[in-house]
Amino acid sequence: MEQPVHSMSNLFAQLGLPNDKASIARFIETHRPLPESTRLSEAPFWNPAQAAFLREEIQDDADWAPIIDELNADLHGSP
Repeated sequence: MEQPVHSMSNLFAQLGLPNDKASIARFIETHRPLPESTRLSEAPFWNPAQAAFLREEIQDDADWAPIIDELNADLHGSP
């Protein structure tokens, strides 16, 4: 059975954030670059529920992990 594939838009919706392309781009632009020493789930802009979701999905290598990894790379990257 194939694992579901989530999009960045799905991830932002899951996090309770605006999930249209412009809002996602604005969020990433506003919050990057995260220091390399800061884990995505420990970034100061998440609320506790968002941080827990990100942390648990990565720890469990759940079906959300690939898109969370993509967001992590986007936020740690240079503008």
